[in-house]
Parts: sequence; C-alpha cells; structure tokens
Amino acid sequence: VKLTESGGGLVQPGGSLRLSCVADIINFSIHDMGWYRQAPGKERELVAQIKGYGRINYSDAVRGRFTISRDDAKSTVYLQMNSLEPEDTAVYFCNAKLPPTPDYDYWGQGTQVTVST
Repeated sequence: VKLTESGGGLVQPGGSLRLSCVADIINFSIHDMGWYRQAPGKERELVAQIKGYGRINYSDAVRGRFTISRDDAKSTVYLQMNSLEPEDTAVYFCNAKLPPTPDYDYWGQGTQVTVST
C-alpha cells in the first residue's frame, strides 16, 4: 500500500488549499480514508474521514470549513480547505484503514500546510 499526498503549501489566512492523496491500493472503494494533521509539539489528530460506504466525520476544529471527498475511479481522496487559519498549520497525512482489520493502517509521507501572512 502506498499513499501519496500533494497540494500543500503556504497560504494567507482566509485562503484555500486542496490536498490530494492518491492510493496505490487494491479495492480502494471499500477503504476508510482519512486526513490527519500534526502541528509542531502536538499529537497527530484526525481532521476528517470518509468511510468506504460514504459516511463522513469531521473534527470540531474544521467542520464547516473543510470538505473531504473521494473519487473511487481514481483511487484518490481530497481535502478542500477553506477559510484557513494560522491554527491549521501542520503536516497533513493521508490514512487508509480497512475495518475490521486493526493492523491494516497505512500512512502517507505527509504534506506541509502553512497558514501565515
């Protein structure tokens, strides 16, 4: 399993970015795909997750500003981030899970998002 993120960068407060994660994975459509982030000195936290059957969860910090989506034909998951705030600065990681197998838990290398003037 290989997950490759892209789309990070430097953006001003209030701006937008779209992250992409291409998954080299068999049966992508049945995987639970998620975006996590880790800021300096903090633990990695869930940002958003989209289940294989479509259910979506967001953290309270991003609900209403971020949108997760997936294109199963392209084995890709997206994170549209709007109204970005300096507190959103972090390395963003793509994650793939396949319930109910707890050991099936894969991560991308991460992409840096910096929100600053």
